Amino acid sequence: MRQIVLDTETTGLETRDDHRIIEIGCVELRSRRATGNNFWHYLQPDRLIDEGAIAVHGITNEMLVEKPRFADVAEEFIEYLRGAELIIHNAAFDVGFLDHEFAKLKTPPPPVSEWCSITDTLTMAREMHPGQRNSLDALCKRYDVDNSGRDLHGALLDAQLLAEVYLAMTGGQQTIELAADEDDGEQRAVVRLFQPHSGRPRVIRATEAERADHAARIQAIVEKGGPARAWPD
Repeated sequence: MRQIVLDTETTGLETRDDHRIIEIGCVELRSRRATGNNFWHYLQPDRLIDEGAIAVHGITNEMLVEKPRFADVAEEFIEYLRGAELIIHNAAFDVGFLDHEFAKLKTPPPPVSEWCSITDTLTMAREMHPGQRNSLDALCKRYDVDNSGRDLHGALLDAQLLAEVYLAMTGGQQTIELAADEDDGEQRAVVRLFQPHSGRPRVIRATEAERADHAARIQAIVEKGGPARAWPD
């Protein structure tokens, strides 16, 4: 399975005001491991950035003067995304901006949802943790993902953090590993892409009710002809 964890930074909040993407950050996962095949660009938006947006991500107009425009990287970006599952926090925002940018191309592709599947981690988090804060910072804290370097928003940093959060939400893995697989199928050294959390591991023990339920299930198996042996409870 090929998944792309994606984040963007923009000049403002609304595409209807022709706000534009100024940073794209993507982390590629295959079989729940980071490949190192990331996609990252600052982009020249041909318009001024709102002061409120600068306060969030710290990207200034001066920083983007000599950067490429979206159209300059669009073909490469489309091929990078094509057919992947996109993992995005608050997907409606980022996908709306992607569609807005693609629509400006001389030959625009169909809407992103027609050639990529999209998973919104904000929707997932609200279903898993109803009534709680589910911002990226809140999820990092909840899943023990170190976001101490996130003073400002940044597309690639946020995509990396979201990748760790997503893996923790969906299977318990909290440290992404970069697996180097060669063409001959042999796996080479595995390099850690992000540092693991340094705190003590959390031990979750079964409750008395869960232990009693387990014992009852084992007894039922034995009564139906299963092997009369003692499983550790």
